[in-house]
Amino acid sequence: MNARARTVKRILDKLFPRPKIPLKHKNAYTLLIAVVLSARCTDKKVNEITPKLFAKASTPEKMAALPQSTIQSIIKPCGLSPAKSKAIKNLSKILVEDYGGKVPKDWEALEKLPGVGHKTASVVMAQAFKEPAFPIDTHIHRCAKRWGLSSGKTVKQTEKDLKALFPKASWIKLHLQIIYFGRKYCPARGHKIENCPICSVLEKSQT
Repeated sequence: MNARARTVKRILDKLFPRPKIPLKHKNAYTLLIAVVLSARCTDKKVNEITPKLFAKASTPEKMAALPQSTIQSIIKPCGLSPAKSKAIKNLSKILVEDYGGKVPKDWEALEKLPGVGHKTASVVMAQAFKEPAFPIDTHIHRCAKRWGLSSGKTVKQTEKDLKALFPKASWIKLHLQIIYFGRKYCPARGHKIENCPICSVLEKSQT
C-alpha cells in the first residue's frame, strides 16, 4: 500500500471497525434478490420491501412459482419494477432448473443470471461466500477519485486500481467501510473537505 492508501485504511478502521452488510438477508438467495432490488434504490427502501416479498417467497422454488405481477406489485416502491420482477422470477427459475435451487458459487454462472451484473455478482461472492471481491458502487467510485486512489472514469477501472492498492484480505471489509463513509462524511452533494475525516487529512498531507 502507498501512503495515501494506508491513511485511508487507518481512518476507515477507526471509524467503521466492524461494518455490517446494509442489506438484510438470511442466505445467499435472499442476499442475491436484495442486491438485484438495490439497483437505483436505497438500501433502506430495499430493507422495507424484502420482508414483504420474502413472506410470499423466500426460496427460488417459491419465487419461480409466483406470478410476475405479484412480485412487481410488491417491489414497485424500489423502482424499475417491471424489469426487476422479470429478472427475479427468471433467475429463480434458472436456479431451480440448473442449480438445484442453490445460488452458484461461481462468477461466470452468477453474471449470466438475469438482472445480475458484475457488481451484483461481486457482492454475493464477497458477502455470501466470503470470496475476495471489491464491488464498486457510486460511493466507492466517488471516494476513490476524491482520495487520489483511482483516476478511473469507469467503475471497472476503479475496481482494478483499488484491488492493486489494498491487500486481498481487506477487500470485503473495505467495500463496506467506504460505502458507510461515503454516505456519512463524503457525499456527492454538499461535501466540505474540512468536515471530511479523510479528505481533510489527505489535503493537509499535500501541503
